[in-house]
Amino acid sequence: MSVVECGAKGVAEGMGVDLFAGLTNAALPPLDRTPRILVFDSGLGGLTVLSELVATLPYAAYVYAADDAAFPYGALTPERLVTRVVTVMERLIAREAPDLVVIACNTASTLALPALRARFALPFVGTVPAVKPAVAATRSGLVTVLATPGAARSEHTHAMIDAFAGSVKVTLVGAPNLAAFAEAELRGAPIDDAALAAEIAPCFVEEDGRRTDAVALACTHFPLLTRRFRGLSPWEVAWIDPAPAVARRVAALLSASPMPAAPIAERRALFTSNRTAPSPLVCALAARGLTAIEAGVSPLD
Repeated sequence: MSVVECGAKGVAEGMGVDLFAGLTNAALPPLDRTPRILVFDSGLGGLTVLSELVATLPYAAYVYAADDAAFPYGALTPERLVTRVVTVMERLIAREAPDLVVIACNTASTLALPALRARFALPFVGTVPAVKPAVAATRSGLVTVLATPGAARSEHTHAMIDAFAGSVKVTLVGAPNLAAFAEAELRGAPIDDAALAAEIAPCFVEEDGRRTDAVALACTHFPLLTRRFRGLSPWEVAWIDPAPAVARRVAALLSASPMPAAPIAERRALFTSNRTAPSPLVCALAARGLTAIEAGVSPLD
């Protein structure tokens, strides 16, 4: 478990905080069909982003792709991760022909988005830690960014904190097991309360009579556990999910495109491994409208 205290600094020079959201604020040219959106993650965390996208753009067509053959991405070197993401994306784009791709993974957004944008003539929307809304929400001046260890080490995460912290004191926590705990939760094997509480304990800081009151979730897996976080917290905090901002960004990019008169009936889930989805996961996917599941799309080479 890594914990870093970040003092207020100026905006990081050369850090385009719009890097992950896209390089332009303009809407994309209008499409002559229903927009087809590919949502990509290393595992199941991107389902939190998919849910916000569907709530915001219910009439778009969605394909959810989980690179579970390579989960967790934090176990890969940066070079291997970028190569892996670009290779899998080549296959997904060739077979699915999306109009827009959402990288619903903080680690992949941090490392692979520049390579993806250089390789493909498609708009990519990435995911960033919800630092700005957490800073806006705090009243105590104490904020925590809860991340995976890889994201906690990332210069981009530190740059986001530098850009938006202002006078707020930010504690950066790298939780090594939470992403796997979230995967287990949806697969029907929830971790016990003690282990989960230990992972989030460093988020709660008391200083000079003040307490942390906002936690920015810097991994799309973590909102899958928010309900349990609330029950295990020593005091109430706001858990800030990055997914709504991603959905708003996608909606803005597609604002010129037509939507059908009725929601798309079927949404599909693709998994890169050959593993059979357990019943609890099938039910969790169905609850999100993912009624067609395909495995073995791009197993590890």
